[in-house]
Amino acid sequence: VTENRSDLEDLHLYATPREQRFRRFASLEFEGQLYMTPYDFIQAVTSDEPKYAKKWRSLSKQELNQILMETPPVWKGSSKLFRNLNEKGVISYTEYLFLLCILTKPHAGFRIAFNMFDTDGNEMVDKKEFLVLQEIFRKKNEKRERKGDEEKRAMLRLQLYGYHTPTNSVLKTEGEDLVPRSYWDTLRRSTSQALFSDLAERADDISSSLSDTTLLVHFFGKKGKAELNFEDFYRFMDNLQTEVLEIEFLSYSNGMNTISEEDFAHILLRYTNVENTSSYLENMRCRIPEEKGITFDEFRSFFQFLNNLEDFAIAMQMYNFASRSIGQDEFKRAVYVATGVKLSAHLVNTVFKIFDVDRDDQLSYKEFIGIMKDRLNRGFRGYKPIQRYTTFKSCVRKELYSR
Repeated sequence: VTENRSDLEDLHLYATPREQRFRRFASLEFEGQLYMTPYDFIQAVTSDEPKYAKKWRSLSKQELNQILMETPPVWKGSSKLFRNLNEKGVISYTEYLFLLCILTKPHAGFRIAFNMFDTDGNEMVDKKEFLVLQEIFRKKNEKRERKGDEEKRAMLRLQLYGYHTPTNSVLKTEGEDLVPRSYWDTLRRSTSQALFSDLAERADDISSSLSDTTLLVHFFGKKGKAELNFEDFYRFMDNLQTEVLEIEFLSYSNGMNTISEEDFAHILLRYTNVENTSSYLENMRCRIPEEKGITFDEFRSFFQFLNNLEDFAIAMQMYNFASRSIGQDEFKRAVYVATGVKLSAHLVNTVFKIFDVDRDDQLSYKEFIGIMKDRLNRGFRGYKPIQRYTTFKSCVRKELYSR
């Protein structure tokens, strides 16, 4: 076990919030580079802090090879892949960013994502094409690096990217970004600029400088010769979204088929920048005195809708420009028209009871969209714990389950 709380502690000063979170949850180290296990990743996107203080365990080459040998092929993927792999997997920092991107993308965006990687347009993605991801995120990081101790920044690059000094990028040279961009925007914008010939020219160098990971073996096989088609890519992304939602749902359901409306509110609010969350919770308790519960299908449909929030926000803005709020029927209809997702009447009513702070049975752009945009940053910024009050009905549910 490598002790990491002494001379490496101050590297946090040179890291972005995303990098800090990755370092805090990562538990493995190989040849100086940090990795998450699948279990670490699940913890990072569903928990405020790691369950235990992390110490990076050094992997030997033999241990890494054994882990990769046990990685299932993509056609054996499921919505329990990360839970089944548990500690038997390695995920790099750039893959962590890619997986976070997946969690907040609508299903319609899966095709866009696939086409971004398919740089030669043959409807298949190979390992060489996928590795452009490494270079794009490295390039973005180099642009954002803070000035300071060069030795410390070099140590941080080694931990996160596996290299000591900046490498030449496969991308064309361009000026500094004038405005901050999300990793998804960077990926979408930069991949289109990466010519396949440029990538192929450097692909061998990229591959030789990087260790294989669970994701690379899962997608492209143990020899790296397999290719990824859109159906397998789509299924992987859909399974990942489903798996994280299942884990969150099950953490509150206590074995039941539903979670309480209050627990649903907790899950929503914990990812936002709302200062006075207690007022939202109290507002909901008073206005939904009889607990009916939220099913997993309702839960999943709502978060699928949130992944389409930008399209829905356009419809909401039209009401906002007309100085109009939106009622439940209008909200439900606008969600379906803008995103294709059907929300149940009970789910819509619950959302209104949470966010309709002025209690006029109307939802304004400010009351809902502004808050939910924070929710889409899950894993990209620090979590804010919310005091969870235990209601009488929640106690009954837990008592029934314990029996």
